Amino acid sequence: MRRGIEPKPPEEFLRWAYDGRAELVRRQVRGEVQPHELLLGFSRHTPAVVSYGPAGLNAAIKGVGFLPKPRYLKETLDAFLEHIDRGWREGYREEGLKLLVRLLYDEGCRERLDFTKLGSLELARGHSWENLRANPKVTLLFYQPPNISYEVRGRAEIHEEGSLYHLLINAQHDVYHRPERACWATRPAYVFLIEEIYDNSARDGGFGRRIY
Repeated sequence: MRRGIEPKPPEEFLRWAYDGRAELVRRQVRGEVQPHELLLGFSRHTPAVVSYGPAGLNAAIKGVGFLPKPRYLKETLDAFLEHIDRGWREGYREEGLKLLVRLLYDEGCRERLDFTKLGSLELARGHSWENLRANPKVTLLFYQPPNISYEVRGRAEIHEEGSLYHLLINAQHDVYHRPERACWATRPAYVFLIEEIYDNSARDGGFGRRIY
């Protein structure tokens, strides 16, 4: 890798994992998305997170999303908190969705994002939590019917109170969902560091081909 060039997953993965989701969210703001499109498109957000540790071999469906680059973290967090701190109100979700588009999903937002990291919240503190605290190795398995699948392997960092990522990921969740800032202290965040990607799709060029 040339000095100064930031590593990122290949375009074939980003076009599916990010561009496809970004376009869906933009169309959702415009009221153009049909229910079946939302269900299929949402699979880009909800992989099975596979872990192994004291709780045994485990897989759990979790919401994930790409995170801003470090230089944009504070700016993004401040915008999220300004929206959240005005409280739940009529139109809250719609305002939050527009904010997500402006900061993460609008055309031109690619430059703001770190495509080597995916963020998620721990809401259950169950098997995944027990495993990832002991063993950070993790696999995220994405599947979009009928045949698209990607396997992302890497390591999980756990972020709790005092971490900027902990605040950002909690805020990124609550900017659309009903805000619960009092619960953030009990909701650890994961930052999944991407190390390998495989195309597991049932198509030419798939079937477990390593692409990153």
